[in-house]
Amino acid sequence: MTRCPGLYCGRSLLPSGNWSDCGACPRGFRTNESSYCTPCDSQPVFYDWLYLGFMTFSPLVLHWFCIDNTTPFRGRLSQGALILHFSALVEIVIAATATLLLVEPFGEFNLKSCPVKSLSDWYTLFHNPRPNYEDVLYCTQEAVYPLHTMVFIFYALSVLMMSLIRPLLVYFCLPTGGITVYAALYFFPILALLHTVFGGLIYYTFPYIVIVLSVISNAAHFAFKMDQRVKFLITSTVTDIRNLLIVLGHWVVHGYGIVSLTQLGEPVFHTALIGLVPLPALFYIFTARFTDPHKLHTD
Repeated sequence: MTRCPGLYCGRSLLPSGNWSDCGACPRGFRTNESSYCTPCDSQPVFYDWLYLGFMTFSPLVLHWFCIDNTTPFRGRLSQGALILHFSALVEIVIAATATLLLVEPFGEFNLKSCPVKSLSDWYTLFHNPRPNYEDVLYCTQEAVYPLHTMVFIFYALSVLMMSLIRPLLVYFCLPTGGITVYAALYFFPILALLHTVFGGLIYYTFPYIVIVLSVISNAAHFAFKMDQRVKFLITSTVTDIRNLLIVLGHWVVHGYGIVSLTQLGEPVFHTALIGLVPLPALFYIFTARFTDPHKLHTD
């Protein structure tokens, strides 16, 4: 039996015991070196779980950002804002748990997957062969099963949980917080579009994205303070619970980026790198006075 053309075309075993013509493998299957469609029965590697974790906490961070910047009494934590923050966390946790249970093996906190071998695995649409330069043989499939589709399932469930929970809390606890629901209805489609187009690129670059954005966001948090003195930046962070939580959140995200980048391949050395997590915040605090525009003089 000849090998199928292209990278992702394969043959499936029919009920009659014969093999089908070359084409796309069924969902949950992937072609092997002999062009046979084999089931995805591997376990996700550590990096895959880290990627799924990134795709899970990204909308949570956006939820918290929208809540923090659109609720009344911005600049401090009100009771209503705290309730909405906790609601967003509950919504994401329920959606993530339900997604795991809905993906094969069903009803278990586990995954069966096909290993990601290259960037092209995320874009099988662009690798449909044209044998003898005639008709295109369509073999588009989810070669990275289920890393691609389960993110869409998670987004859909997140919107569903938010629609069921958040409006009631907004009605009873914070009537002016309804804009947080509208904000999510905007950023979830944007996240879905980004995942559709750049899913493979995000998979390979998300550790760098996490580290860079956490550093930029950390600097922006301190830059919005009118008083840039070292003493004020430190005391306002330690004494203000909102500022403290924001800084600690940046540290957690930054540490997650370090773990994702190193994958703790050398446990002792790579774990020690997590000790560098506070460095961006400390660097900003102790160097902010040197960038004060009021101290710059031009002739």
